[in-house]
Amino acid sequence: MKYKRILLKLSGEALMGDRQYGIDPHRLEEYAEDIAAITKLGVEVAIVIGGGNIFRGVAGASNGMDRVQGDHMGMLATVINGLALQSALEDAGIPTRLQSAVHINQVAEPFIRRKAMRHLEKGRVVIFGGGTGNPYFTTDSAAVLRAIEIEADVILKGTRVDGIYNTDPEKDRTAVKFDHITFDDVLRKGLKVMDTTAFTLSQENELPIIVFDMNKKGNLLKVVSGEKIGTKVNL
Repeated sequence: MKYKRILLKLSGEALMGDRQYGIDPHRLEEYAEDIAAITKLGVEVAIVIGGGNIFRGVAGASNGMDRVQGDHMGMLATVINGLALQSALEDAGIPTRLQSAVHINQVAEPFIRRKAMRHLEKGRVVIFGGGTGNPYFTTDSAAVLRAIEIEADVILKGTRVDGIYNTDPEKDRTAVKFDHITFDDVLRKGLKVMDTTAFTLSQENELPIIVFDMNKKGNLLKVVSGEKIGTKVNL
């Protein structure tokens, strides 16, 4: 395996499958199988998952809700998704711990860096819920922050497209895919990989990002093995 410790970033919307909202059990099972496959090969896996399939704080704020309240609701949505993924992983035979930046001691451990790293060393998957624990920060920012804290080798951003393109490939058939691109080029071209706060934090800490299609069976294993899947962003 090319990478020993990874931070996998999944969007909440990815868990919807073909549904309009909520969690698709079939999609959840597919993700759990792919994550289990690399864990059994010795890769240490941490996961940050969004909550957009349940609630988005920004959407709530746009409809008149207090932004801070909305973001706190979004944080709780990520914990719900974390619980669902934890259950699916344990069904696949992988010991998993859910840590939350928002204290919900009945269902998740509080985030403690050293404890998280110890779990990883013991072969457990660690899911980080609750975002950063602060409003106005996205789960992209949480993913980069946690990756830096646990000393991950790379951030793997699982999406529904197979990399970074110069335009939206779902709208433009002539869109050109980048196999590799630098942080500076992403900023210069105005490409959307992560929100600016998260992306800048990753750049400053020289933490590479690989954007790939998580919905294609076996892609996660290929990425971790070092195959040229998706788009790699680094210095």
